[in-house]
Amino acid sequence: MRFLKRNKAPDMPEIDICLLLEGTYPYVRGGVSSWVHQIISGLPEYTFYIIFLGGHPDFYEEPAYELPDNVVGIDVHFLLSDSEHIKPKRSSGNRALFETLRDFLSYFENSSTPIPNELLQSISTVLGKNGQLTLKDFLYSQASWEVLTDQYLEHAEHLSFVDYFWTYRNIYQPLFILAEISQHLPNAKVFHSVSTGYAGFLGALCHQTTQRPLLLTEHGIYTKERKIDLSHANWGSNHRCALDISMHKGMDLTRKTWIQFFEQLGLTAYHQADQIISLFEGNRQRQHTDGAPSDRTSVIVNGINIERFEKAYQLRPEQPPMVIGLVGRVVPIKDIKTFIRTIRMAVEVLPDLEGWIIGPTEEDPDYVYECELLIESLGMTSNVKMLGSQNVAEIMPQLGIMMLTSISEAQPLVLLEAMAAGIPCVATEVGACREIIKGAEGEDAKLGSAGEIISIASPIEGVDAITQLLGDANAWKKAGDVGKARVLRYYDEKKMYGAYRNLYKEAINGGHWI
Repeated sequence: MRFLKRNKAPDMPEIDICLLLEGTYPYVRGGVSSWVHQIISGLPEYTFYIIFLGGHPDFYEEPAYELPDNVVGIDVHFLLSDSEHIKPKRSSGNRALFETLRDFLSYFENSSTPIPNELLQSISTVLGKNGQLTLKDFLYSQASWEVLTDQYLEHAEHLSFVDYFWTYRNIYQPLFILAEISQHLPNAKVFHSVSTGYAGFLGALCHQTTQRPLLLTEHGIYTKERKIDLSHANWGSNHRCALDISMHKGMDLTRKTWIQFFEQLGLTAYHQADQIISLFEGNRQRQHTDGAPSDRTSVIVNGINIERFEKAYQLRPEQPPMVIGLVGRVVPIKDIKTFIRTIRMAVEVLPDLEGWIIGPTEEDPDYVYECELLIESLGMTSNVKMLGSQNVAEIMPQLGIMMLTSISEAQPLVLLEAMAAGIPCVATEVGACREIIKGAEGEDAKLGSAGEIISIASPIEGVDAITQLLGDANAWKKAGDVGKARVLRYYDEKKMYGAYRNLYKEAINGGHWI
């Protein structure tokens, strides 16, 4: 693991774009990381600097991507590690500064109003700075204790104080690190966050600190995904982790506290951003619902390198292979267990059928283990295979169907890649999946269907879709060709590069938005 630290120098050359990334590129593979690598590589005329935010150093291995030449630097920060090196020491704390902190925290108790510019500027200047309000002050001073107990009595007196104490610490501790990062920024013309959450809030601080433009691209809706995580969380007693919500003990009020926290991070990022990008219209409308100013939002669809999958298309067999592929991270939000159960039921109709789970397994070892146990308990060890990360372009001709059983998605690249290879798709009714497979209204929809849409957590619908597509070679080939035509017409990466090239150009030229 490499730790790259940089102190801001007065003579640091100006950088075009500073990317703010949370838990993704370059250390974790996945759709967002692939997109980041694609954007950097596809716009070589711009220089990029990366600020990576992770949880704890133990969560990450060596980088999963080789950085392109136009990445001129990277800072790596971990939001969970700093307090481990602080030795407890009693202090009184600066009560005046803690009053500023109290005002700041009040916005997380009422997440319907974004944090004002002046308060953001003050927090960025005060938090995490030696001689002002440090993380040590937050953790161990008398003034901090008074703010904590007042917050408890006002907002959470029916919750166990021990639970509230750890929730309070774990929620707000990373903000000190974000503020400190904002005090030592690269000399960038534009800041671009690829999510709300911690990265988006850092973007808000960067915008206020530098008065440089802030762009925000959301693939999925971060706040929505954190709510899903919360609904599936197994609350534990380990209070070490701030990003992994499943490590907290508590009840509904604790969940509500976390939800309000993420809502405020997102709302403030929306209101500080100059332009807010989503991948499809449904997510753009969701951003409006969550408080994004409607005059700053727009849609830029993902695009792929179609030529990369041309060989796979040429190698597509005449008869559909009896293999269902799922390409994605082995994590709960992808609902791998429903995929396994679907294959188990489909084998009753198609005995030679196999299901291949293709993607990284490092992110959630416990969930991977649960999936392995499910495969074994269902007697599916010969039919369901976990292959890890693979070259997707090479594996496509071996697949009969690309399937996604996710409970949340944005605009999955893997569907577009399968369609470029002429492979029909089956996906849940989430994100842009229907638009990708069935087509948007108008000329797109007239092209026809590239597969089937099914309900979330519905193995029966999945089996019906699989048997329908694989049972008729002509229908299978036609669906694959429709997908190929749709990708060629609407999802070529050259269009995406052009859109972001213009976006960056406008931001660098002073924000003269079209």
